[in-house]
Amino acid sequence: MDLPELFGELPETFRAAYDPAAPWGLLGEPLDAALAALPSEAIACAIPPGVHLRGDRIAIGKGTWILPGAVIEGPIWIGEEVEIRPGAYLRGGCWIGDGAVVGANTEVKRAILLPTAHAPHLNYVGDSVLGRRVNLGAGTILSNFRHDGREIQLPLAGGRRLATGRRKLGAILGDGVATGCNCVLHPGTVVGAGTHLYPGVQLRAGVYPARTVVKLRQQLELVARD
Repeated sequence: MDLPELFGELPETFRAAYDPAAPWGLLGEPLDAALAALPSEAIACAIPPGVHLRGDRIAIGKGTWILPGAVIEGPIWIGEEVEIRPGAYLRGGCWIGDGAVVGANTEVKRAILLPTAHAPHLNYVGDSVLGRRVNLGAGTILSNFRHDGREIQLPLAGGRRLATGRRKLGAILGDGVATGCNCVLHPGTVVGAGTHLYPGVQLRAGVYPARTVVKLRQQLELVARD
């Protein structure tokens, strides 16, 4: 198996469709089917003034807290006890699990946040899957598109490459992954469960093992001022 352990438990919505050899497959037909099954509107929480709902098929669970300035586009499913902070932009095509956090000035596009995943501060989450208890440090970017527009492939050991069949794919982060502030994950990054990234790390497309620490070392030069 070239891909590391990612998810201990998936919600019933995605459980049967999950292929551990191609976890990005959840962003295709399984996500489409879940969103297509939504009613036109099913909102079980208060929507305060200043929250902008756009489009059709918006489902929001009870106990979810949405602050003014958030923009939410359908189709979208948002679970219970979710926190959506000011300036958050949830573009259509998202599935946000129970207890998740979408923070201030965070943009989420065509993504799955499993229960208790946090994208809390100035994040971009495009075409990505965040496992349970994932926490993105402030400024973390999950980039999802190559400049040349080609299919995203993952480099593997021995010079092999794993085709994803997708032109847009961000990161697949296993349960408990944590990124430091200002990390950038390039399109087609898979990070195993429990791995932590130092602040400022840039991960190129590829597969990173579970339960490791990705360290960044930098050399500082101190020069006396005149």
